[in-house]
Order: sequence, then structure tokens, then C-alpha cells
Amino acid sequence: MDIFSFGVHFTDEVSCRLHFKAQRDREGVICNRCEGINHYWLQNKWSYECKSCHSRQSLRSGTIMESSKLSFMTWYKTIFLLSTTKKGFSSKEIQRQLGLKRYEPVWAMVDKLRKAMGERDERYTLEGMIEMDEGYFTIEASEHQHKTQKSGRGSKTKSNVMIMAESTVLENINTGQVERQCRYFKAKVLEDHKADATDKTFENAIDDEQTIVFTDKSTSYVNIADYVEIHMSSEKSNETTTKETLKWVHIAISNAKRNFVGTYHKIKKKYLQLYLNEFVYKLNRRYFGERIFDRLIIAAITANGH
Repeated sequence: MDIFSFGVHFTDEVSCRLHFKAQRDREGVICNRCEGINHYWLQNKWSYECKSCHSRQSLRSGTIMESSKLSFMTWYKTIFLLSTTKKGFSSKEIQRQLGLKRYEPVWAMVDKLRKAMGERDERYTLEGMIEMDEGYFTIEASEHQHKTQKSGRGSKTKSNVMIMAESTVLENINTGQVERQCRYFKAKVLEDHKADATDKTFENAIDDEQTIVFTDKSTSYVNIADYVEIHMSSEKSNETTTKETLKWVHIAISNAKRNFVGTYHKIKKKYLQLYLNEFVYKLNRRYFGERIFDRLIIAAITANGH
């Protein structure tokens, strides 16, 4: 959806609410009290009433908008900004684009949307051939690191992120040339370099044991073979592995780093996963075109907003 289409479809608060209701009706409304699925719609109250227990819930209830006082139009403009650009916006820039005086509600709104993106992608697992490696992302040093390293404010450190890419093999029937194309990605901030953290993250990401995984010979991957059919490891990352064996992982790492540098002034570790959520969400839907806007609306409806 481009800015002109957005302006045509969403002219005021009511048009945003009606669109949100249509999407929510399609997903299904569940009663907060009795878990019934059949409801009356009370137009004058903008609320649902359960046909079984007559409990009411607002249009926002049960979604990430539930506790927000920002208008539907504000949410829709923000979703448009986040979903239709490759690089994304910082919360400060979104505040400026929306012309809002207070930063805190905007930050909370964007924070919830990024969590919804992450929740949506956690529903899906990887299968087949998987590339896996770790990237080191620059973040702001914590207060503890400031003290132990005797460094001043503004100093930086690195955070370890596991990146996984589901790739497929394609063969040109005319030339016989074999190429690997990438489908889906996952990114997870790791607390440490120990194998336990890597194992748990990988196990949660894969679909089944009939998987082939490619890594380097990091000691963090010593147990990966226990979770897959085949584990193929090359030497420590070098020019060959980054361009061939682990090509898609390193493309994702370099693109994410470049994206973050151009968008955010500084990144704290506790927010790094949220930025990765947004990056991977859009990367996995890079061929969705205009549909990504509606998909993010659905993510906002179905995510746990509490």
C-alpha cells in the first residue's frame, strides 16, 4: 500500500475502525468471560456482546490496542510507516511524522507492534536446509559495563545474535547449475556463547529432525547434530563460507547492521530483539507487497497485548 492508497482508504477515525472490525471479525472474537465465539455487534457502543453470557468487550479489547488512548488513525498511520518501508523508523521519527507532542505513548505503541511481529514469526518453524551463524551487533554498554570497563557514557559493546536462514536448492534444467535460494529467516539474541543457549534456540526454531543444517566449527554448535538429520560444519567463518555455505545468513547480518545504523542513534541490549523482530518480519514478507499492511493489522489483533 502506497501513501496515496492509504489516504483514499483511511480518511478518518471511523474508516480505520471499520477496517479493524472487518479484520477482527475474520479472525474471530472470543468472549473474555465464557470463551463464546458468537457475538452481537453494538454499533453505537463500538463493542461486541456475547450471545451466550451477554458480556461486552470493546473493539480494542484483547488486542495490542486495548490499553492505548491513541486513536485508531494514529495506530494505522504507524502501521503504515512500519510496514511499507524496508528500513523502518525510530519511535522518535514516528512521533515527528505523526506530529504528536508526547514521546512515551508513541514508544509504547511501536514497542507493542514490534513484539507482535516477533510473536507472529515465532508461530513458524524452519525446515529442510538451514544455514546458521552468529552476528555481533553494536549496542550501548550497560551501567555495569561502564563501571567495570571504566568507560564513560556513550561507550559501546557487542551483543551476540543467532541468525538462521531456511534455504532451498534450485537447479537450472538447461545448464545444470545449482543455486541456493533463501526462504525464511529467524534472529534471536543470545545471552551467552554457551552451547545450551544455542541448542535451545535452535531446537525451538526447527520443524523436525529431518533437517540439514550448515554451520561453521564453533564450539557452540557441538550438540546441534542431536537435533537434526545431518549437521555439516565448515571451518571458522571466512570469505568462502560467507559467500557460499553461509551466504544468506551473512547477507541478513550485514543488511540488519546497515539498517540499524541508518535508523537508530543507539541501541540498548534489552531492545535489540525488538528491532530484530521488525527486520525479520519484513524480510520474511519481502514478496508480500501491499498485503503486508493487512498482515500487520492481523498481527496486532492476534498478539498477546497484555
